[in-house]
Amino acid sequence: MPIAVYALALMAFSIGTTEFIVSGILPAISSDLSVSIPTAGLLVSGYAAGVAVGGPILALLTARFPAKPMILLLGLIFAIGQLLCAIAPDYGLLMGARLISACGHGVFFGLGSVAVSKLVPEHRRGAALSLFVGGITVANILGLPAGTAIGNAFGWRASFLCIAVMALLAVAAIALVLPGVKGEPEPEAPLALQAVQLRHPQVWTSYFTIAIVMVGSVSLGTFQVPLLIEITRIDPATVPLFLLLGGAGSVVGIFIGGRLADWRPLDALFGILLAQIASYLAVMASTTNPWAMGISLFASAATGLAFSTPTQVRILNAARAAPNLASTFISTAYNVGIAGGAFLGAVLLNSGMSYATMPVVGIVCSSLAALMALASWVSERRPALA
Repeated sequence: MPIAVYALALMAFSIGTTEFIVSGILPAISSDLSVSIPTAGLLVSGYAAGVAVGGPILALLTARFPAKPMILLLGLIFAIGQLLCAIAPDYGLLMGARLISACGHGVFFGLGSVAVSKLVPEHRRGAALSLFVGGITVANILGLPAGTAIGNAFGWRASFLCIAVMALLAVAAIALVLPGVKGEPEPEAPLALQAVQLRHPQVWTSYFTIAIVMVGSVSLGTFQVPLLIEITRIDPATVPLFLLLGGAGSVVGIFIGGRLADWRPLDALFGILLAQIASYLAVMASTTNPWAMGISLFASAATGLAFSTPTQVRILNAARAAPNLASTFISTAYNVGIAGGAFLGAVLLNSGMSYATMPVVGIVCSSLAALMALASWVSERRPALA
């Protein structure tokens, strides 16, 4: 595999780590900046909203520029944003620094995917893209627990500083080893035809599924550290081990979801959503037992990401004439759900809801998504029955 793919994956790892690092250092940020834990949790919503809104706008504004210079510029902006997070003296400036970092998130992954696909022969593109996007998966396994451990040992600002250093190393590596991306873009269908593709029921219901499932997942994930410390009574020093267990569950979930997506995507999706409901019930039943909580967090992380591949396969199958546009809105749907989940969790906690009952949000959201999947299943089989 070309070394440039690994350089791009390192930047993907840095970006993936920063999106969710706040959930690992939430109590420390809350205490240091004198804001409530739910308010600190809105830093996750702010970042995701920046990706969902700023990403598409920036993509349109930069579409005519060469890929490599834009990748380097976005990497530098991201690194500067992390440095600003590390030195932010108050909550408002920390939120502003998070928004600066977020705007280039989606554009980087779009440009990075194009660059990776041109670095390898066509028969190796799948493996190369998996390695590149795998930077986010590794961020869930290692980045979040490691960042949390660093924050516990040296203060939450050190977590952002380490991410900034990694991003600068990635920028330097990309500058040295990534060749200029050559070749003309492949012709696309007219924009009007692409927009029509997004109106396909299989597409928009899948976007809804992504967003609503992420609301349930993130409402719990953002506040899982206070739950572990205050309700399950886990020593803060051992929290990174529980986060590592959740990261391992994410990897298992992605693997299982990928295998099931090659079978029957809609059937697989419905089964996974039912498993999500069961896993959230298990978390609620395990709040006072550390061992049971560890197993439940592993299960909820696994089911929380297993739905991803079947859903994306359904979108791309139904939007064959607009794969790029459809893929762009996949990222938007994820980040709308992430922003909504952290925001809803903060609102509910401020209204008096306990950390221990936060999985209820996941149960409701996964149930709504399962009903949508069931309705799609019935609708799509009517022509066959006829």
